[in-house]
Amino acid sequence: MITVQRDILVGLPLDDLVAYLEDFSRTEEWDPGTVRCVQVGEGPVQQGTEWRNTSRFRGRTSDLRYRLASREPARLLFVGENKTVTATDDLTFRARSATTTLLTYTASLRFKGVARLAAPFLRPEFERLADEVAATLPSAATTLRG
Repeated sequence: MITVQRDILVGLPLDDLVAYLEDFSRTEEWDPGTVRCVQVGEGPVQQGTEWRNTSRFRGRTSDLRYRLASREPARLLFVGENKTVTATDDLTFRARSATTTLLTYTASLRFKGVARLAAPFLRPEFERLADEVAATLPSAATTLRG
């Protein structure tokens, strides 16, 4: 399993940041690896809502079906799955001030079958992607939310 974690300071109140990030289709705005992410079905985002996510990694695209597994006032947990990997995005929030929130973003990937053999070699690439998310997310959340 590969786990990467970043603490990201975002210039938004906690509730606003949670509201922005709970709609997983917005990963297109802040995750450089996401090519497309579309909500499955209609209606408001709530625990159990699902998305079809297409990501590009090392020149290849893969599709995962993500689900909002848990939604708490200061935590969001998304789980994505396909035949080769289970991905977990665990986002926890701590208010730093009335207008600033510290986001701890933890992404874990558990590879299945023969894909498990490649996991140790993929860690540097996932660390680089986590750095890109940490650099992109604060400005995306403050300029594109709405």
